[in-house]
Amino acid sequence: MALDKHMRALELDKVLELLAAKTTSEASAARARELTPLTDWRDVSEAIAQTADINSLSVRYGTPGLGGIKDCRDALWRAQRGGRLSIPELIQVGRALKVIRNVKDWRGQHEGSTHVDDLFYALTPCRSLEQELDRAILSEDELADEASHELGDIRRKIRRTQLKIREQLDSIIRSPQYAKILQENIVTLRDGRFVVPVKAECKNEMKGLVHDVSSSGATVFIEPVAVVDANNEIRMLEGQERQEIDRILLELSGMVGNIAGPTADSFDSLVELDLLFAKSRLADEMKASVPQISKERVIRLNKARHPLIDKKKVVPVDITLGDTFDTLVITGPNTGGKTVALKTLGLLALMAACGMLLPVSDNSCVPVFDRVLADIGDEQSIEQSLSTFSAHITNIISILSAADQNSLVLVDELGAGTDPVEGAALAVSIIENFRQKGALVAATTHYAEIKMYALTTPGVENGSCEFDVETLSPTYRLLIGVPGRSNAFAISQRLGLPQEVIDRARELVNTDSARFEDVVDQLEATRQKLEKEQSAAMSNRQQAEYIRQQLEQEKKRLQKEMDTQMAKAREEAQTLVERVKSQTDALLNELEELKKQKDKEDFSQQVGKVRSGYKGRVEKLRDLADPVATRREEKYTPPRAIKSGDTVLITDINTEGTVISGPDGSGNYLIQAGILKTKVKKDRLRLVEDNGRKVTFNNHRRIQPSQSKSVASAKTELDIRGMASDEGIMEVDRFIDQSLMMGLNTITIIHGKGTGVLRTAVQNHLRKHRSVKSFRPGVYGEGEAGVTVVELK
Repeated sequence: MALDKHMRALELDKVLELLAAKTTSEASAARARELTPLTDWRDVSEAIAQTADINSLSVRYGTPGLGGIKDCRDALWRAQRGGRLSIPELIQVGRALKVIRNVKDWRGQHEGSTHVDDLFYALTPCRSLEQELDRAILSEDELADEASHELGDIRRKIRRTQLKIREQLDSIIRSPQYAKILQENIVTLRDGRFVVPVKAECKNEMKGLVHDVSSSGATVFIEPVAVVDANNEIRMLEGQERQEIDRILLELSGMVGNIAGPTADSFDSLVELDLLFAKSRLADEMKASVPQISKERVIRLNKARHPLIDKKKVVPVDITLGDTFDTLVITGPNTGGKTVALKTLGLLALMAACGMLLPVSDNSCVPVFDRVLADIGDEQSIEQSLSTFSAHITNIISILSAADQNSLVLVDELGAGTDPVEGAALAVSIIENFRQKGALVAATTHYAEIKMYALTTPGVENGSCEFDVETLSPTYRLLIGVPGRSNAFAISQRLGLPQEVIDRARELVNTDSARFEDVVDQLEATRQKLEKEQSAAMSNRQQAEYIRQQLEQEKKRLQKEMDTQMAKAREEAQTLVERVKSQTDALLNELEELKKQKDKEDFSQQVGKVRSGYKGRVEKLRDLADPVATRREEKYTPPRAIKSGDTVLITDINTEGTVISGPDGSGNYLIQAGILKTKVKKDRLRLVEDNGRKVTFNNHRRIQPSQSKSVASAKTELDIRGMASDEGIMEVDRFIDQSLMMGLNTITIIHGKGTGVLRTAVQNHLRKHRSVKSFRPGVYGEGEAGVTVVELK
């Protein structure tokens, strides 16, 4: 079905031409130009879902090669009916089979289901025929010697015979006997036979057949008798070659005919897939998004952009229709964007019905219409006002007869081109008739009467294209719910029209019109004020949201630090329990041994020794059971004054911390130790400032994590090759947590090169990980693109 005049008025044909330019084959381009809007909600929803899924696949995995194929369906059907295909036709079939196989394989590499899987599953490769055609055909003019054993033998015989003839003729042209009669010492071909050029006056001196005479008549081309039989043999062999070529082509054509049906269906699927990839490419170019296809008659286009206007110049507009009102009356100055808004509304509705993504922001929706009817003209000259009005009314009559509850009606300059009073009355009457038929209506106008009609009629809403009086230029913003202002007086005053002329004009405006304009002015002033307040509120909200996010991040950081401290405490507690258990077991063993020796003579002496040892060991158990080391009094003088930012050792708990402030009036410093803040006296602090960060206290040496035995043996590499993305990311998170606890600063993640899916997933996750300071791909000697080197905070 061809595009009707309404679709052309809205420039759908131009968008389809853009789409055709994105295809890679003539068949796909033709199908793009033949697209017509669908009218069933399920069909439109499926078409949009297919385009969205193709776009998602393209973004994630790129696009398969679809170029270079030509429509070979006629050749397929002819081969199926027993016809013999030419070499170029067989080449087209071979290329189509190769693309079918490549696209099928491309989809098979990627998991998940989509709305276009039926098109991919319909592809039926035939690798054996593809290879046979590739082996047999050398070029568009020649079959390969390997096409058949017989063809190879015939061609070898032809080459041997030709070589034999050349040798004989070479001996003739080099012979002194014939030197005087030859025009040139060369061998040439005439009518496929080898000949030598002889001077015309000496033609009787060489026995043979004359095949040609030069244009000047000075040379005759003679086939010597000695090579006549060999030339005849070549002619016979060439006839056999042609017969064998015909047989091979017929055989290959039969093989093509055997798979003609599935291959033709596969080609149809290829064309449809190519069209979907073209829609995806056009959507990317337009920065389009997926619209919701509404079952209700509700249009909501957020930040809609006309696809045919330069992306650098187009001004996005918000358009709503069909929710709380079914009719939108748009007013505003000439060249203010009214017609563009109207065309944008209609064109995007048609594009969605064609299964195309729309240049709108998220949460936009459009319904499905049976018809989009438009009366949009660009001629607005005074000289053509009568003919323009007549054409306008003729279009309105046809639209009135076609409109119904499933129609979207768009009318530009409704009622224009005639007496303003009659035109306004006619416009209101036409709008009422459209509404009675149940159609959604959007119309542009200059008439104040229609603005008033929209203000006083439920279901009818005013809209206006904003105009900046200060700069005398339109902003192209569409404001729903606000009638357009009459800017004639303001514009005239800014351009320098005398004030007395403007004042007199104001006096001549009737009271009702003046009152209406005053109301519109007040509404506009109120709107601008509310818009500024809304903008300020939005800014405050964004700032509050930013602060909330910062607090949330800090909360997560503190929680992580607390979890780390808790894990450390559990580990130390477990060590403590094991040591106490070991000491207890030793005591119990000694008591058991003592019990066995109670009858010996030296039993009392042994009891005394055990009692003495028992007291010492109990004291050790007390020391182990006390998580806070007993402080040994010792005199200590710091090498310099302790200041904010210094790292210090708190002797009471044998833990390092950072000085926040101090000393206060009581001589206490405020110390940050892990997640805790505490006040500590100066004599309970030891300054830690040497490079090794080695401090002794109570005869115990503190070694930093970077020097600990556990860190020395810690793994710095994680191998996740062969894992799925989700599994790999979980392993990466677990490894980062272990590395942080071990005090590691740099780790290496081995993900392999492969298709790059796992590498991309890991690196995207690292970008958002709160413990990752930076990361980079490996360099030569590290694993290059197969590894990612991570620096931790």
